[in-house]
Amino acid sequence: MLQVENLHVYYGGIHALKGISLKVEKGQIVTLIGANGAGKTTTLRTIVGLVTPKEGSVIFNGEEIHKLKTHEIIRKGIGISPEGRRVFPNLTVMENLELGAYNRPPSEFQKDLDWVFSLFPRLAERKNQFAGTLSGGEQQMLALGRALMSRPNLVLLDEPSLGLAPLVVEEVFKTIQAINSQGSTILLVEQNAMAALNIAHYGYVLETGRVVLEGAGKELLEDERVRKAYLGE
Repeated sequence: MLQVENLHVYYGGIHALKGISLKVEKGQIVTLIGANGAGKTTTLRTIVGLVTPKEGSVIFNGEEIHKLKTHEIIRKGIGISPEGRRVFPNLTVMENLELGAYNRPPSEFQKDLDWVFSLFPRLAERKNQFAGTLSGGEQQMLALGRALMSRPNLVLLDEPSLGLAPLVVEEVFKTIQAINSQGSTILLVEQNAMAALNIAHYGYVLETGRVVLEGAGKELLEDERVRKAYLGE
């Protein structure tokens, strides 16, 4: 479904991505793990057109998309839940979800909304509440729900567990698995390596803008280098 080939990205004189290549097969959960500054978020930002690569390509369903604008890429079937949630605090839960559905036909809105509310019943309970008054966990649900309102074929999740309590993290990862089981393909960026690799079909380890290790999620969990560097063992 997604193929990233030899991606080089610069921020001014900083070489942020140094030839990253990865792929995401349809129906999979694929995770990118690595320390802060490894290039995980930059990879996602490049996939959705917020950053333009100097070299390399991003291919989605057989089509090169790295020269398209972000709204065009979203219409192709990619949704993103950004790092830090980025909900609109002065809008209600419902208004945030409506913004996520801007590229969907009006006739599909209620069906999409019912699906999101089935995944996140708490959002239904708080649909008229301002997003800024929600807890961190509820805001993360809203960010996920907003991304899903565009009915994407591929969902990009950037640090969904960041700043959340352990019980809420567990709930978020169960929801990610539920979304995947209902047919969504997921590319997950996550610093919580153990949680991510536990649910991922495949994983990539990034260090300073390069892929240094890749393999099945369970295999990476058992890899001594991963355990030492990211699992504190």
